[in-house]
Amino acid sequence: MNSRSATQPIQGQAGAIHVDDGGTGNVPVVFLHSYAGDSRHWENQLEHLRSKRRAIAIDLRGHGQSAAPKNADYSIPSLMRDLEAVVEALDLRRFVLVGHSMGGSIAVAYAGAHTDKVAGLVLAGTPGKTPPEMADQVMKSMEQDYEKVSQGYWNKLLANGSPEVQSRIKREIGSVPREASLKIIRALFDYNPIPALKAYPGPKLILFTPDGDTPTALHRAVSGLNSRQISGTSHWMHLDIPNDFNRILDEFLDTVG
Repeated sequence: MNSRSATQPIQGQAGAIHVDDGGTGNVPVVFLHSYAGDSRHWENQLEHLRSKRRAIAIDLRGHGQSAAPKNADYSIPSLMRDLEAVVEALDLRRFVLVGHSMGGSIAVAYAGAHTDKVAGLVLAGTPGKTPPEMADQVMKSMEQDYEKVSQGYWNKLLANGSPEVQSRIKREIGSVPREASLKIIRALFDYNPIPALKAYPGPKLILFTPDGDTPTALHRAVSGLNSRQISGTSHWMHLDIPNDFNRILDEFLDTVG
């Protein structure tokens, strides 16, 4: 089993993109992490899958070992173009996309624009479209007292998480500077995933926690989606309950090959 094999960095619009690529067989799976995370968030899933298929995880721009954009561009379309660069460099013709939170937004954007390449789409804890007035209020609060508002945000997302995951995420919070964080959060608020999600006709699975079951949640915004609530975990379900997450992922992958 090829459990971990890092490729040479791939050049994207913002600079080098770090990619962890290993395993062979079946339809490949590409994993996209959340804001302030990196490809290591998927270590358990990569190890689990690589005994039977190719599995790839990416450090998004400004995260992990990938270059930060000099123009501070963290828009979802730009992040999607980084994914396009990786797909082209690795000659991925058809694959399953798995995205968590911000990574899910990028996955939706890519799937809607490249319906022929995406064999299946799994979105975990991925935001829907926040009403503009609510987004503006949050951004104003963060600009006025970034530390306090951010801490409240992280504490809510970490509720029900294991002590190990809580400690890990709290260590990672500071990995993205304040100004970049504000740009990322604004970019997530600005992006509307609904049109792209409707445009992608392939198999879809939405995973969400009880805290993520909001009026603007993706599974409520688009009818007929295959969705599943995951309880007893923080926002980082793949870290808190990796065996359960892997089992759900396996069930989905069995339907796409």
